[in-house]
Amino acid sequence: MNLLIFIFGFIIFIVYVYFLLTIVSRQHRIQRNEHQNAYDELDMDGIGNQGRFPLKDDMKK
Repeated sequence: MNLLIFIFGFIIFIVYVYFLLTIVSRQHRIQRNEHQNAYDELDMDGIGNQGRFPLKDDMKK
């Protein structure tokens, strides 16, 4: 009886780990795709677009 309970619990654990790794893998793939789409080809120095567009006169005040 103890062996049967252990085998049943082990099967549940394996199914849980499988779905956990599947979800983590899927979310990693989605995040990687979002980061690839966010890449800015004009950003050569890597600090963002801080100097690309000048501020308007009313925004400087």
